[in-house]
Amino acid sequence: DAAVANFVLNHVGDPAAAVAELRRVVRPGGRMAVTVWPSPHPPLQRLWREAIDAAGVSAPADLPRLAAERDFPRTETGLASLLAAAGLVDVRCTTVTWVHQADPADWWAGAAAGIGSVGLVVQRQPAAARERIRREYVRLSAAYRDADGTLRLPTAALLGSARVDRPGT
Repeated sequence: DAAVANFVLNHVGDPAAAVAELRRVVRPGGRMAVTVWPSPHPPLQRLWREAIDAAGVSAPADLPRLAAERDFPRTETGLASLLAAAGLVDVRCTTVTWVHQADPADWWAGAAAGIGSVGLVVQRQPAAARERIRREYVRLSAAYRDADGTLRLPTAALLGSARVDRPGT
């Protein structure tokens, strides 16, 4: 009846093929919803790139990257077009915003443990470079901390939804 891919399309080698597979497993008349991080990036995602850049670190050249011909614009129109190209109907896309709240040490711990693409960049650095990234993260994240020290980072996601067409409609 339904399929949901919450930030899945950010991590696959062929987003169009992933959407086609979601469409395949949903019955006619069923719905699907997907989310992706938008571009340009909101502060939540920008913080990591800014800390890595300020530390003078480059991403390793051999990290997996989405081939340009398989990518799509990370905009409302770009995500809606990806869904429509898979033959989905009643396609809608909107930007959802919120403030991500986290303990700054916990938020750093994910990257330090190698979670996500930023984590791969951090983990693949020598100890001195990892420490520079951590110091820059602490410095840059200070602007997003409230009086109790909680990190409050504005962020956004693109939320796309669509329906699998019924035969003959």
